[in-house]
Amino acid sequence: MDRSHAVPPLDPELAAVLRSRGRKPREPITPENLAARQEQDAAARPRPTLRELRADGRFEVTELSVPGPRGAPDVTLVSARPAGLAGPLPLLYYLHGGAMIMGNAWSVLPRVLREWAEPLGLAVLSAEYRLAPGSPYPAALEDCYAGLVRAAGHAAELGIDADRIVVGGKSAGGGLAAALALLTRDRGGPRPLGQILLCPMLDDRHPTFSGRQLSGADVWDLTSHATAWKALLGDRYGSPDVPAHAAPARAADLAGLPPAYLDVGSADMLRDEGVAYANAIWRSGGQAELHVWPGGCHGFDSLAPHSALTRDARRARTGWLRRLLGDPPIGADS
Repeated sequence: MDRSHAVPPLDPELAAVLRSRGRKPREPITPENLAARQEQDAAARPRPTLRELRADGRFEVTELSVPGPRGAPDVTLVSARPAGLAGPLPLLYYLHGGAMIMGNAWSVLPRVLREWAEPLGLAVLSAEYRLAPGSPYPAALEDCYAGLVRAAGHAAELGIDADRIVVGGKSAGGGLAAALALLTRDRGGPRPLGQILLCPMLDDRHPTFSGRQLSGADVWDLTSHATAWKALLGDRYGSPDVPAHAAPARAADLAGLPPAYLDVGSADMLRDEGVAYANAIWRSGGQAELHVWPGGCHGFDSLAPHSALTRDARRARTGWLRRLLGDPPIGADS
């Protein structure tokens, strides 16, 4: 039997969802079609209004404009918290996905608020960072750093606890959160209490085994992945001088980082770089909790939000946050 193209099976519920949608392989993203794909994504991706995010008064939601990096535009942060909770709240500083070339700060919030902010009594700040290739590295990371510094430095007026800030994100957002944890360590900036990295995008170099194994079988592919990294890094893509703050998998030393939660799917193209990053944290003497969800493709929880696999992943993530942050404040929906 030819096993050269064998891939881990999808979770049955996830596979059924994908079949019901008549999923067909999408045309890969290339430098030639990138601008058109960005326009398509911006038009198709839901972008809820502040009124919609407030969910009939369940959440307090505002937009903040804070100073950006030197010489750069201000950064928009979407601030949200469960309504009616008194006292400084822990903060989840959340960075959206989209391969560094797509996505926005608003579209990720409904699930983040429903699944984490409400049951755990968290405040959330979602950063609207600049996208590549119009704004290549380090624009997005510097935007995220500027927002984090502002949040920590103005904790009292924002009603947050500066000692209980968790940075997190999914896919590109997970990679940015990992890079932000490295950057705050190296600059002596505000130290997060933890980092939650979901199917993170960490490595620009030649593809891992899972990248080769699952390209095209997953919902993502190597051509699109390379296009995104080239958009971010330009001529430095794949070269020896890419800094760890751009691609955290390149970091030689992961000591001194906050505790990390990482999860990936066994059928996720980015599986191996997530597993390797957790292992590198352990090798540096750090703390990491790693989950590899059987049969999960990239972003499986968004594709099959009601599946048993997604429910298990959600419980594990929420449990880690609960252990890290302690009991929710009185009045939270626990």
